[in-house]
Amino acid sequence: MKLDSKFLWGGSIAAHQLEGAYDVDGKGLNVMDTVTGGSYETPREITPVLQDNKYYPSHEGIDFYHRYKEDIAMFADMGFKALRISIDWSRIYPNGDDEKPNEQGLKFYESMIDELIKHKIEPIITLFHFELPIAIMKKYNSWLNRETINLYLRFVETVVTAYKGKVKYWVTFNEMNHLDPETDVSSLFTYMLAGVEYSKIKNKEQDLAVIGYNMTLASVKAVKLIHEIDANNQVGCVFGLTPSYPRTCKPEEVMKSFNDTIRDFYQIDAMTYGEFPKYKLHEYKKMGVNLEVSPEDQKAFKEGILDFIGLNYYMSQVSSVTTEEGDQESLFGGVVNPYLEKSAWGWTVDPLGLRYLLNFMYRKYQKPIIICENGLGAVDEVGEDGVVHDDYRIDYLNKHLTQLKNAVLEDGVECFGYLMWGPIDLVSATTGEMKKRYGFIYVDKHDDGSGDLSRTPKDSYYWYKNLIKENGDNLG
Repeated sequence: MKLDSKFLWGGSIAAHQLEGAYDVDGKGLNVMDTVTGGSYETPREITPVLQDNKYYPSHEGIDFYHRYKEDIAMFADMGFKALRISIDWSRIYPNGDDEKPNEQGLKFYESMIDELIKHKIEPIITLFHFELPIAIMKKYNSWLNRETINLYLRFVETVVTAYKGKVKYWVTFNEMNHLDPETDVSSLFTYMLAGVEYSKIKNKEQDLAVIGYNMTLASVKAVKLIHEIDANNQVGCVFGLTPSYPRTCKPEEVMKSFNDTIRDFYQIDAMTYGEFPKYKLHEYKKMGVNLEVSPEDQKAFKEGILDFIGLNYYMSQVSSVTTEEGDQESLFGGVVNPYLEKSAWGWTVDPLGLRYLLNFMYRKYQKPIIICENGLGAVDEVGEDGVVHDDYRIDYLNKHLTQLKNAVLEDGVECFGYLMWGPIDLVSATTGEMKKRYGFIYVDKHDDGSGDLSRTPKDSYYWYKNLIKENGDNLG
C-alpha cells in the first residue's frame, strides 16, 4: 500500500513571523507587531504601544512581503503540493472596523495566491493566526466582546469572496485551544491567541471561558459563511494538541492523563458534533463561570460543522499526581518525559506520539485530518562550505513521517497532507528568535537584526524534495 498520489506535501507559515513590511501599503498594527524579541531564557515583552528602544522582530521578519516570489519558487523546486499561509487581518482592515478594506492588502495576497497557483501549489489559507488588529484590542477589548465576532466575519467574507475560485481550503483559526481556563497559560499566549494579557485579566476563569467560547462561535459561523460563498470550499480549524501519558499505571495518574490529553478537545467537539459540549458547560458551572448559549448560538453550532481538522503536533508530556525530584515542567503543563530526547528548547521528541494522536482524533471524530505543523527548532550552524548540514532535522522528520505513514496505511487514519513548520527560517512565535530555526531554507538573518536575508538550501531541502518525489515510499 502507498500514500494517495494526491497527498498534500508542503509547509506552513504565518504572516506575522515572516512577512515584515509592518507599516507598508496601508497595513495596520496587529498584536504581534507589538511583541519584542526574546529568547529561551528571556520571555518576549508585550508593549501595546511601540517603544523606540525595543526590537520588534515582526517588523522585518524575513521580508517575505517583498521576496515571496523567490521563496515560492524554491518551494516549487522542492515539489510542494500545498502551502498554508495566513492572511493578516490588519493588512485587510488596518483598524479591524474600517468602512472599506485596504485594496493594497487584498492585491498583495491575491498576487501571492496567483504565484502559488502558477507553480501548482495548493494555497491553504488561515484566516486568524495571531494577527488581531491592535485597534480591536484597544477599542473592543478583543474577543471578550461579541462585536469582535461580527468584525471577524466581515473580514472573512471580504477575503473569501475576493479569492473565490482560487482557494479551496480555508482554516478559521490556528491554535485557539490554548486558552482554556483550567490551563495556567502565560501572558504571551493569551496575547498571541486573543489579544488579552493574562496578567491583566480580572476574572481569569470567566474571561478565558468567554474568549474561548466567542472564538469557537466565530469559527462555526465562519464555516457556514465560507460554504455559502462557495459550496466547493473545504473549511477546517487547526488545533495544537499534546498527548499526555500517565507516569505510572496508578489509576489516579491514568485518569489525570486522560483529562490532560482531552482538555483542549472541547472546541473540536463543538465544531464537529454540532453543539457546544454539555460536559464543558458542567465544568464551567462548577467553576462559577456563567456562559450564555443562546438559541441563535445553538443553531450556529449545528450549521457550522468542520469539513476537516488541522493538527499541529510537536511534543508529548507526562501526567503525574505527585512531584518527584528532577521533574521538569512541560510547555503546556505536565512533566517532561524522561524517556524521550529533547530539543534545544526543551521540547520532547516523540514520533510515536503523532501516530497515537492521529488515531485518537480519527476514531473520535472520523473527519479527514491534515498535519498543519510539525518540525524541529534547532540552532543551525553554517558549514565551511556555506551549507547547513542538518542531519538531525532529517532524522526528526523521517521518524515522524514514518509514524504518520503507519497511521494512514496500517491504522486506516484519513490524513490527506503534511505541512511542515516552517519550511523557511522565520521568527519564532514563542521566543521571538531567529536562532530557533525550523526551515529547509536558511535565511541570513540574526537576532541582533543583522544579515543580508539571502536564502540558501540546507541538506534537508534536498531530502524533502526527494521524499515528495517518491511520495513517501522511501520513509523508514
